[in-house]
Amino acid sequence: MNNKKSSRIPGFFKLNSDEKLKIVQEFAGLTNKELEIIEKGFLDSGTRDKMSENVIGTYPLPYSIAVNFLINNKDYLVPMVTEEPSVVAAACYGAKLLRDDGGIKAESLENLMIGQIYLIDIDNIEKAGQDILKNKKEIIGLGNSKKPDLVSLGGGVRDLEIKVFKNNNIGDFLRVHLFVDTKDAMGANTIDTIVEAVAPLLEKITGSKALLKIVSNLADKRLVRVKGVVKKDTLTTKDFKGENVVENIIKAQIIAENDIYRAVTNNKGILNGMGAVTLATGNDWRALEAGAHGYAVSSGRYMPLVKWNYNDNKDLIGEMTFPIAVGIVGGVVQSNPISNLSLKILNIKTAPELACVIVSVGLAQNLAALRALVSEGIQKGHMGLHVKLMGKDD
Repeated sequence: MNNKKSSRIPGFFKLNSDEKLKIVQEFAGLTNKELEIIEKGFLDSGTRDKMSENVIGTYPLPYSIAVNFLINNKDYLVPMVTEEPSVVAAACYGAKLLRDDGGIKAESLENLMIGQIYLIDIDNIEKAGQDILKNKKEIIGLGNSKKPDLVSLGGGVRDLEIKVFKNNNIGDFLRVHLFVDTKDAMGANTIDTIVEAVAPLLEKITGSKALLKIVSNLADKRLVRVKGVVKKDTLTTKDFKGENVVENIIKAQIIAENDIYRAVTNNKGILNGMGAVTLATGNDWRALEAGAHGYAVSSGRYMPLVKWNYNDNKDLIGEMTFPIAVGIVGGVVQSNPISNLSLKILNIKTAPELACVIVSVGLAQNLAALRALVSEGIQKGHMGLHVKLMGKDD
């Protein structure tokens, strides 16, 4: 793709559908057939039947494009599937504000999924844990033997850890976590295959019963960190000074850190955007949201996912670390033609890159919502974006 192409497209919202499609086609190099799939939402009965059970039809949702995203110095047009007004417009506006200082910086910190095995009915739980660690190499080897293709790609089981839980109701139990690099797949099915294969060996080693064997949706070993700066002058309007907007966003941050009712609503807004991209790319938005709320409370208190502060120049700084398990191969991603086209529009080559884009959308989404909330108000500002979008020309 031509790197000179920019996602900064003033007036994009003013164009009709055909004009928007033409821009996306040129940006992503789509064929006319691929354009038709996007326009008509093609999903034949055979594909539907592979995706779910008892299928009798389809339930269409708007397929939109968010512009203005500059992430790690790369321009993206971001597909979003959502029925909620203002979400796409807010993402575009937030990305525009963040773009003025070089865009969003994103990095994938880890790419490990967690497979869980819970062992019960253990006579000596401390000894059981020690025996598992003594046989760690054999356990990891067995897990990897079930996914040779993954291992050949450089993935597979990397490590394991144990944790003892004391409980008076069901007796003490032991948790075994297997950490698996699933490469460019989301990996839930891979994880389930591995833990179900390993469980009998753990039972033999410990003389216990493996009650639960499944993936965890709290993917805190698969983290993405994003950061962006908004210059205070960028937030200045005819009615509000940028410095005051920055101060009020920081105050809103502190309120959310101290009140769960605000924090939950704050995080819901973040997930509005992230879920829309996750759905557009054929990934599991329910797992994304479950993991997000689990991570938000991991400190012992439910907290806002984005942290806002300011630098010495009083410019606004936003940062978020987020657990996210998404893939670009396997499952619905490959079976649904729209999902494949979303990845083509994004020009994404790896799952960590997709994760970085999705979390970046969350940062932009939160910025746009908070800016509106602390200035003209959410109804006039944020909710009005789906009508006026981004001002006079963008």
